[in-house]
Amino acid sequence: METFFNHLALQIWGGGFYTLNKFFLSKSERTVGDKRRLWRIWSWIVYIVGVPAWAIIFIIERDWIATALQFGGTPSLFLGLAIAVRGKGETPKWLDRIAITTVAIGLCISVYDFGGINTLSQTLELLIVTSSLLGVYLIAKESASGYLWFLLTHTSSLALLGMQGYWILALQQIISFAFIFDAYRNQKRRLKL
Repeated sequence: METFFNHLALQIWGGGFYTLNKFFLSKSERTVGDKRRLWRIWSWIVYIVGVPAWAIIFIIERDWIATALQFGGTPSLFLGLAIAVRGKGETPKWLDRIAITTVAIGLCISVYDFGGINTLSQTLELLIVTSSLLGVYLIAKESASGYLWFLLTHTSSLALLGMQGYWILALQQIISFAFIFDAYRNQKRRLKL
């Protein structure tokens, strides 16, 4: 029973903050100026706050590739926050190197733990990692295509989490689709102006 409530608390924590991230990104694409900047800042802050819950869930499930994404992708989240706070600028190369190195380590641990890439969950994790890293990086750079990569991230996550019985997180993925699509559509519309 205690495990159920721990998993429930982690799902509410991680899923809630990740859904807020998508909601705030959607709001940022509907506004301009200082309001837009403020929504983007909050979107990155809540994303970062949700990372530990996701990392714990992925560790529990031995989803080593996805776990590595949580740790390796976190510098990209701070990059997004820095860009939102101070505006666009030169990207520190070490952030990219940390993300790639950490994901490579997670992939090696997963291959060792499972004796190769031979499970559906590993394949889904690879899709999650690739699309999430690209999505976060492109959204941080304010490229609309980052939202399309996020759609793949959430589709893959939905499948993985559903297989593992994390129904609250699966529902959160579905809810996030609407916010991601809205953010994409509004950014495309804003960039055409």
